[in-house]
Amino acid sequence: MAAAKECDAAASLADFHASRAGVRGLVESGVTAVPPLFLAPRPSPPTTTAFAIPTVDLSLPRSATVALVRAAARTCGFFHVTNHCVPPGTVASAVAAVRAFHEQPVATRSPCYSLAPVGGVAYSTIPIQPSPQESGHDQRAAAPLLPWRDSLVVRFGPGPGPDLGRLPAACQDALPEYQRSTTGFGKEMAGLLSEALGVGAERLERAMQVEGWLMACHYYPPCPEPDRVVGSLEHTDPSVFTVLAQDGVGGLQIRHEEGGGGGGGEWVDVAPVAGALLVNVGDMLK
Repeated sequence: MAAAKECDAAASLADFHASRAGVRGLVESGVTAVPPLFLAPRPSPPTTTAFAIPTVDLSLPRSATVALVRAAARTCGFFHVTNHCVPPGTVASAVAAVRAFHEQPVATRSPCYSLAPVGGVAYSTIPIQPSPQESGHDQRAAAPLLPWRDSLVVRFGPGPGPDLGRLPAACQDALPEYQRSTTGFGKEMAGLLSEALGVGAERLERAMQVEGWLMACHYYPPCPEPDRVVGSLEHTDPSVFTVLAQDGVGGLQIRHEEGGGGGGGEWVDVAPVAGALLVNVGDMLK
């Protein structure tokens, strides 16, 4: 019986990807119930504790900015950055371009659909692996889960950059411009974090050059049963640090551990801040 269910799930997954329409395609088809591939294990009830994400204002003197970065990274691991070097119009154009692509007719989107990167670019619904706590058994035996989202992912290095001709036409101008702007921002943040760590100013910048940049553009279509799906599972970003541009919709949550001690904490909402970029440094300074 279990083997038959696994075969059915594998066939359903293959059919879903063969449609090359993504989650947006399900919505366009008029589904009224969530397909089993997307049914998520139920998380614990979310907490409602209010928590203000720290803000780092880059217009302050350097010494004050480094102190703010150090304090925010040690207490939360996330912080909003204001008065940064990325023009607001560049961020808005990138978000609008990604949304425009995902909302184009399926005949326009489907030629871009690819589970594996082609020329450094991939567009698909990317399966995510449940953690052992969520799956209830060994992680290697847990079946991947499809999130209720579609993703356009672009790899900028290391080495040669992406084939920009592989980008959807709607994104060919806005996303490279956003990447150029956030590269400068990333170098500035790497310097600030290096100072906060007490290491050489170029230490993290060199690490970024080794890792390169991964741009993940997620789109979350409306869902007929939102309480039965997830946009993402609990995870820790594997990068040196992450820069996130939120839209005004919200929905992002982080686990806040008072004092940065690990092993517990509670989930809190991260409300978007107009004009700010959100930075995640994980456990870098804890």
